[in-house]
Amino acid sequence: MSGNNELTVNAKLDALPQVLSFIDERLENASCSPKAQMQIDIAAEEIFVNIAHYAYEHDDGSAVISVNIEGEPAEAVIEFKDHGKAFDPLAKADPDTTLSAEERQIGGLGIYMVKKSMDNVSYVYEGGQNILTIRKKL
Repeated sequence: MSGNNELTVNAKLDALPQVLSFIDERLENASCSPKAQMQIDIAAEEIFVNIAHYAYEHDDGSAVISVNIEGEPAEAVIEFKDHGKAFDPLAKADPDTTLSAEERQIGGLGIYMVKKSMDNVSYVYEGGQNILTIRKKL
């Protein structure tokens, strides 16, 4: 994998703008539609904020984000990797969106929105890393 498709940042909230501009640059080069790009940005923000908040507790750690465009029709494949504690955000049941906002449990909507807006979301824990991959047709 070539270096310019991969970005390593501190898993801290202040790295979010860098992560999003890195992703956007690649999507724009691939002529991604503005709607798909917006959905990817929202998903990427949700995932990265989760990593920043939970992956390393109070320790410093890094996150690696990779963006690849593959296939016909073109699809963005974006991977988020961290060496934090194993955590599968997809294991949580989807929230019951038929309930009113007051009845629903706090949280959990972010990942649900990611799953709804992306074509595919997958998670594995291997080699001591959390690897969350989102896929979206451009």
